[in-house]
Amino acid sequence: MKHLNLILSVMIVIVSVILCQQIIFNSLANQKNKNDYAELNHIKYGLLSVDEWKKQLGAILLEEINMLDLTKADKKVLKKRIEVLLNTLIDKVDKKLREGNSGSAGGWVKQAFMNVFVSIKDIKKGIPEYSEAIIEEMTSAKTEGQIKDMLDRQLKHYFAKTHDTQDTSEINRVLVRIGSTDIESARIKLDKAILARHGLVAGETLLLIVLSVILFALSGFSKQPLVPSRYILLVLSLITLLIAGVTTPMIDIEAKISHMSFLLMGHTIHFENQVLYFQSKSILDVFRILITHKDIQMKLVGLLVITFSIFFPILKILSSIGYYYNYRGARENPVIKFFILKSGKWSMADVTVVAIFMAYIGFSGIITNQLGELSSAAPEVAMLTTNGTSLQPGYYLFLTYTLLALFLSGYLTRDPQA
Repeated sequence: MKHLNLILSVMIVIVSVILCQQIIFNSLANQKNKNDYAELNHIKYGLLSVDEWKKQLGAILLEEINMLDLTKADKKVLKKRIEVLLNTLIDKVDKKLREGNSGSAGGWVKQAFMNVFVSIKDIKKGIPEYSEAIIEEMTSAKTEGQIKDMLDRQLKHYFAKTHDTQDTSEINRVLVRIGSTDIESARIKLDKAILARHGLVAGETLLLIVLSVILFALSGFSKQPLVPSRYILLVLSLITLLIAGVTTPMIDIEAKISHMSFLLMGHTIHFENQVLYFQSKSILDVFRILITHKDIQMKLVGLLVITFSIFFPILKILSSIGYYYNYRGARENPVIKFFILKSGKWSMADVTVVAIFMAYIGFSGIITNQLGELSSAAPEVAMLTTNGTSLQPGYYLFLTYTLLALFLSGYLTRDPQA
């Protein structure tokens, strides 16, 4: 029975190591996919992009131009306006001719001839007919087509002079990596890849956690002192959980406008999946960001993060090895005793887990609150905001490591057999 138990434990550890490798690979690949997907959907390329607004407004204005048509009421108003203009124009022409003819004898003759044969009053009597003829010509299919073409060309000319200078190098990089020629197809590919890997990582993480718990349960149920082989297997399991926990993303912070729409000139202006903010970070990612920051305080925080989330757990594992084998009287060493007997009650790894969980609650609450205010800021605008903040597999793996490390400390209080 003991041999069967040992064989099963060895198999669990081997599978756990393989799962650890797969989780890290798939998690980092999915982290890159998520970052690229967030880049493609960033608000700077949509709601805050001049080109995107130009595209939507251009379609609306072109449609309005094509729908341009004069109603009966419009024709009536326009006819009256044309009649006033024609009346004014005839008066101005008559005045101009009289002024021109008053300066010479020949002009007097011309004017006398015009006074006899040309009646301004008779000309003005025909103004309604003239206006009607002008309206008919303006509303003819040929003239309307020419007017629409002219407005269309002018609109395109204005839009050609309207553009932004936004850097699209990141989008081009994403398109090249995904192997797509346009943003929409790249979004579809990334969305499918993210969903597939998310399910895969979730399943692998759950399996690794279950196997680790089973391994520790096999040692706990026996209530016998840990033999060296059993102890080594437990340590390897903890190391596997720790490596997977600190190298894979622990939390995704996302705030986005899922949908926003409003009416303009009877047409709908809409934007979808506008990412305001997105970060997917592991403990190592956070450390790299902080340690490369120019502010010395950020560097200090980075050192604290790496110390309490990686170095401290590693020292605890090493101390447990020294304590178990009593290397050079390690059981009497105050540092070793602290790591094994005291820090296990509430270690800095536990604090790190709680801090990450509290950060998750804080970020989630703040983002939800702020997005809620954004949604209710403009009643005439239909807006759906989404808080995508979520804990990732790295957190649960690190949490499992922390809890099982406490059990290992308890197992070591038994008298070990060499």
